[in-house]
Amino acid sequence: MTSTAARTADLKLATRDEGETQILNFGPAQPIMHGALRLKLRLDGESIVASRMEIGYLHRCFEKMAEQQTWNTVIPFTDRLNYCSSVMNNLGWCKAIEDWMGIEVPARAQAIRVFFNEMHRIMDHCVCLGPGLVDLGALTNLWYLFTVREMAYTMIEHACGSRLTTSYLRIGGVAFDLHKTFWKEAEEFLTKGPKFIDDVRRLIERNRIFIERTRDVGAVSKEDAIAWGWTGPCARASGVNYDVRKARPYQGYDQLDFDVPLAENGDSYDRYWVRLEEITQSFRIMRQVLDHLPEGPIITHDRRVALPPKKETYGNIESLMNHFKLVFEGIQVPKGEWYSSTEAANGELGFFVVSDGSGNPYRVKVRPPCFAVAQAIEHIAVGHMVPDLTAIIGSLNIIAGELDR
Repeated sequence: MTSTAARTADLKLATRDEGETQILNFGPAQPIMHGALRLKLRLDGESIVASRMEIGYLHRCFEKMAEQQTWNTVIPFTDRLNYCSSVMNNLGWCKAIEDWMGIEVPARAQAIRVFFNEMHRIMDHCVCLGPGLVDLGALTNLWYLFTVREMAYTMIEHACGSRLTTSYLRIGGVAFDLHKTFWKEAEEFLTKGPKFIDDVRRLIERNRIFIERTRDVGAVSKEDAIAWGWTGPCARASGVNYDVRKARPYQGYDQLDFDVPLAENGDSYDRYWVRLEEITQSFRIMRQVLDHLPEGPIITHDRRVALPPKKETYGNIESLMNHFKLVFEGIQVPKGEWYSSTEAANGELGFFVVSDGSGNPYRVKVRPPCFAVAQAIEHIAVGHMVPDLTAIIGSLNIIAGELDR
């Protein structure tokens, strides 16, 4: 929608109801909103003639909270940005500091990061697709998709002791090496997981209800997707060929063989299918990582960011002082500013950080993928019926934690 049309929609929403239209509040706790969002709709019958979105119901204040933490203790806060794929947020934050300070992450730690990163991409897409299809009346898919998600959660729970908010990564590596049952669980996940996804594919590919409720619903052109700053599967469904893993490879992604799924119509149907194809590609990446997992340390030996081993801490005064200074004063990041980004499940996740040379971030600004997508909802919704909004919101996969910062 053009900016003129958008302003017109706002004006319509602001005008007084003359009896021919009515206001409907969607959210912030409406089941199909998939998060604490609120849409205010003006309806003509069941058709949406204007809409307005309100955000900020979580009251998280991530960016301001980060200024009170050391660089490492910000990591648990990043978990909450997108609670469906917390490791991906950990990676974006750690990578920003590592790139700035020139920290070399060991090969084994990079491989572990990529493995769990892609596993969380699958989990995130399962959370998008499963409840989204339930909203359209297709319940069975939820059980298949959430079975895959549960298998992944079991692995991450064994890896770091928690399920949703993991805080698994550290600046310079990962917190723990792979657990004893990892290989068996990983093999089972990579064997059974794709079969469940194929079941979902077969259930919906000829489902007339799914097709008619998503085809040409909430379509976004390539030009509009770029103008709104869309990235990730929503942009790729509109034909935007951009993926940070390919554009600016990191953590060894340039050594892995995988495709970036693209579509061209940009409607809800394409957004669902791009995510399904991305799950398949993530399984492909994880298999390659598992087959070539290197041995070695899981965190850098650079004592500017990594704690010394306990044996050294208890054995000599230099390591003990190093330990205390990192814990109490934090990592001493040089003065300056830096932007770094990764390809999270919903698109480019960027961190712009400013340091004054102390152990705390001076300023943090997040570029979360969902924020760019969310701003377009009130424009996409106009002209559709209320039930269409269900398909649109489900296909966009907006995570409220990324909106309220």
